[in-house]
Amino acid sequence: MTKKKKEEYNEDCWLYILLLTTLVILLESLKRYTFHISGVYISFSIILLPLVYLLVNYIVKKNDYKKGIAAIAISSVMAVAFSATVSFALGERLILTNISGEFCGYIVSQLVNLTVYSFLLNNTKSPILLVYLNYLFSLVVFYMFYTLIYLNLIILDNFWTKYFITLVIQSVICIPITVIDKRIKRGYSKV
Repeated sequence: MTKKKKEEYNEDCWLYILLLTTLVILLESLKRYTFHISGVYISFSIILLPLVYLLVNYIVKKNDYKKGIAAIAISSVMAVAFSATVSFALGERLILTNISGEFCGYIVSQLVNLTVYSFLLNNTKSPILLVYLNYLFSLVVFYMFYTLIYLNLIILDNFWTKYFITLVIQSVICIPITVIDKRIKRGYSKV
């Protein structure tokens, strides 16, 4: 590969990092909008969350692990900055637990996703079932940290119903995402 093509390819990564940051900010914006299923209200942001993991995996697959870490760091900092800016602009109180629960859940689940995904890329032929289970495991880790920090271990009446409905919806969404992931060819560098 010529040096010019390699430089263009590396610059391309920043577009995906910008897209990831935009999706994470959109997730933050959608968290207050809900729909009703089986007596519980579920946020619209659950629909986009698996796409965020796909985008980070795409960055890792096409570039390298370092670019994936940079993407996670930039998108998480921008999401916190967005939350603080919106709270200030709307004259609302900035509640630290609201931001810290999502921030910690996002960072830890993305790092788990990235580590397992990199292992699958480097040490296996990344079977579709393992990639799918990686997506689901990352979502479970996200909700675990989000619940521990944001809800401060307070279990609501319909918590488990909401939790399992959310995971079922996201497990269905992860099926086409896994198929898309498997069709993406690896980039020029190894992870």
